[in-house]
Amino acid sequence: MRAISLLTLLLSGWSALPAHADEAQNWLTRLGRAERQQTFQGTFIYERNGSFSTHDIWHRVQKGQVRERLLQLDGSAQEVVRVDGLTQCVSGALVAGLGNSRESPSRSLDPKKLTQFYELAVIGKSRVAGRNAVIVSITPRDQYRFGFELHLDRETALPLKSLLLNDQGQLLERFQFTRLDTSSTPSDRDLQPSGECKSVAVVQKQAPEVEPSEAWHLEWVPPGFQLIKSTARQDTQTKATVESLMYEDGLARFSVFLEPISEVSATETRTQIGPTVAVSRRLNTVDGERMVTVVGEIPVGTAERIALFVRSEKAATAQP
Repeated sequence: MRAISLLTLLLSGWSALPAHADEAQNWLTRLGRAERQQTFQGTFIYERNGSFSTHDIWHRVQKGQVRERLLQLDGSAQEVVRVDGLTQCVSGALVAGLGNSRESPSRSLDPKKLTQFYELAVIGKSRVAGRNAVIVSITPRDQYRFGFELHLDRETALPLKSLLLNDQGQLLERFQFTRLDTSSTPSDRDLQPSGECKSVAVVQKQAPEVEPSEAWHLEWVPPGFQLIKSTARQDTQTKATVESLMYEDGLARFSVFLEPISEVSATETRTQIGPTVAVSRRLNTVDGERMVTVVGEIPVGTAERIALFVRSEKAATAQP
């Protein structure tokens, strides 16, 4: 089944709708509950930057705890096990975009908040993995974020398919089930990691937290983005302090990293892989040069502007 272009749908169906907007909010509210309350297992494909991978997933909700195991079926048997959204163990390097940071705060979907920055609409119906679905579009009201097209299972509101789209309606990322079973419960054996799945504490030695050396902040952020986390850690090898700020708007998220420049050859960069962008620039301060890096699933132009407005109380000659 051909993916429906978001822009085409918008042009043909946007005279509809406060009622459709309310219906979309209701579906997103159900979606927010479904992944915390619905047990399921299945197989899905993940597409990013023209590359495809296939994965099995076991997702069990039991006594208020959500336990999940992902197993990549292409190439080596890479996997991740998460409990209540936090990664417990990993094997290899699971495809970027499917993992999460051990310490990243979990998202809490708030449809009413999203309507301030996104247009929400129910724009049709589809059939995915043999199940009937309703199509919900999430279209940004400005140029600072990406849009989504969600195909939600009519029975459970689980996402059967998710398309991440740029402002021209071009596909940046696809997640799509090919098989979904909501009638049976994954067993302990299904959720048991293999011997190759190493504890996060082993494969990711935690850098010690330190006191931030400067009060870093952003003089400009896209409307709706709020600071949700600020940390400073000491690099275990260089001993330099790496500081970070994390922002989100309830759907999209980006982080800003700041670290001392130790090499003269360090260069500014601008890269994008699928929806993920990384923009870095030099920043002069009274304590020397810092490298500012913005990473997130936001447009390149948004990341570049954010990088220009990083400030500290001791910032010297940064020029926006």
